[in-house]
Order: sequence, then structure tokens, then C-alpha cells
Amino acid sequence: MLSPGIIVDTEQFAHWIFSHANYVGPVTLYLVRHATAGQRSSFDNDLERQLSDVGHEQAAALTEFFAEMPVRSVWSSLATRCFQTVRSIAAHHGLEVVPQHFLTEGARPVDFLEALRAETSLKGDLVLCSHGDLIPEVLSRLLREGMTVVGPRGCEKGSVWSIETRGRDMVRASYTARPTSSGD
Repeated sequence: MLSPGIIVDTEQFAHWIFSHANYVGPVTLYLVRHATAGQRSSFDNDLERQLSDVGHEQAAALTEFFAEMPVRSVWSSLATRCFQTVRSIAAHHGLEVVPQHFLTEGARPVDFLEALRAETSLKGDLVLCSHGDLIPEVLSRLLREGMTVVGPRGCEKGSVWSIETRGRDMVRASYTARPTSSGD
């Protein structure tokens, strides 16, 4: 409540009210490295490489890991192995997997980062499945910007990086090498 006699810049006040009224709270971005796939030499087109039996088990564990989380969207690289890794996560939440070029192996990390930042203002968590060349590079850039990491680091197949946001900033990350369930 304002005291009598306090002069308020109405434009600044309106901006503050608008920015806080639209604040959705922290969003978690989950960077998933695709699960284990067949050997590259067995496929003419690497984008068509599919998950191995171990990879399907990893994908099932990831679905259980994300089962109770407020996932609003699931994105995947154009690679079949990425799509297969997150397809059941999307289905469990009544969603479709959204293919994204910037998550595909060999894409520009800057495009990946721009997409992450654009998603931080929307309510609900986002699962993104990508590759071992992009995830470490994106994390490295975020660390240089001041993001902190709690716990171990890595980028195993079927692993998850959980990135907490505040506004458009990615402030803290943690790594889960082998997810089991959302309660573990």
C-alpha cells in the first residue's frame, strides 16, 4: 500500500506490475542425451539410427523418471534415436514430440541456447532430447555465463541435465547419469 504523498512514476509502476503479473515462476529445462543406439556403420543415414535393446530400456527408465513432473512440451532432434528416447515421455503426458532442427547433431549451440531462453517464460517444464556434441557445448556456454552446477557432471547416453531458470537466466544445473524414477 502506498503512503499518502508518495509520488509514483506510473509508467515504471505499470511495467513492474506487468512483468510480475506474467511471471510464471521457475521453469526446469531437461536436456536429455539420447539413449544407446545401434552402431553408426549399420545405417546409411545416421539420422535413421534406432535405439538398441539397452536404449529402449533407458527410454523406459526416462519415462518413469519424468512421470510425475509437470512436462508441458517434449522436443527432439531430427534423429530417430532421439525421437525414440522421448516418445513415451510425451505419450505419458498426452503430448506429441516436437522435432527441432537446432537439437540435431552438428547444429549451432547458439540456436539451441536461444530456443532455451525463449521457453523460460512459459509455465511448465520442457524436455529436450539432443546429442553428445551439443549438450556439453551448451552447458559450457551457460557455465561461462554464471550458471552453477550442483553435483557430478557427465553426458552419458540416456542421461539428464536438469536446468533451473529464473526469468531468462539459467542459474543452476544438476546431472542424473541413469534416471530411475521421479522420486529417486
